Amino acid sequence: MSDSLHAPAFSDRDFRTALGRFASGVTVITVHHEDRTHGMTANAFTSVSLEPPLVLVSLDNRSNMHRILPSVRRYGVSVLAEDQEALSNHFAGKTAPGVQAGFTMRDGIPLLDGAVAHFIAEVTEIHPAGDHTLYLARVTYLEWHDRRPLLFYGGHYHNLRVHKGEWGEPESSLFSIGGIDAKGIK
Repeated sequence: MSDSLHAPAFSDRDFRTALGRFASGVTVITVHHEDRTHGMTANAFTSVSLEPPLVLVSLDNRSNMHRILPSVRRYGVSVLAEDQEALSNHFAGKTAPGVQAGFTMRDGIPLLDGAVAHFIAEVTEIHPAGDHTLYLARVTYLEWHDRRPLLFYGGHYHNLRVHKGEWGEPESSLFSIGGIDAKGIK
């Protein structure tokens, strides 16, 4: 077969730009290793399962966290609040003077103060995936706070606009437990 049959009809830049059209929250993944706290910004974090409670984070194979996580096997996830943009930049390697990260330790895992939600997860599976590695993990601890999240879309930070009555009952979920027949949708 010809290589042209397998080559994508788009550039890496086009792929990145299209993926950037998916709005996501912003998290900082943290571990405690060799008597130090290590952290990195990640928006490639997602829920996987309610039963058992599973999450997934995708890490660049060149990242320091990818080097550390297979040995420590446990990590924290802090879902950043809208006023934590400077912390997101800090843990993405764009440090600025005066940025201070405050941590709370829970079960030996550092979690960022002021976050919208915290998770502690234990790695159950590791899957190489191109230039990244997927870390599937079982959630062992969680907490959340009524604050607005920091969002990332199109390569920029954004804030959530909330309208009363927009989300319905607290038990509502976007998990795909049902289906819809797309016939007739215009």
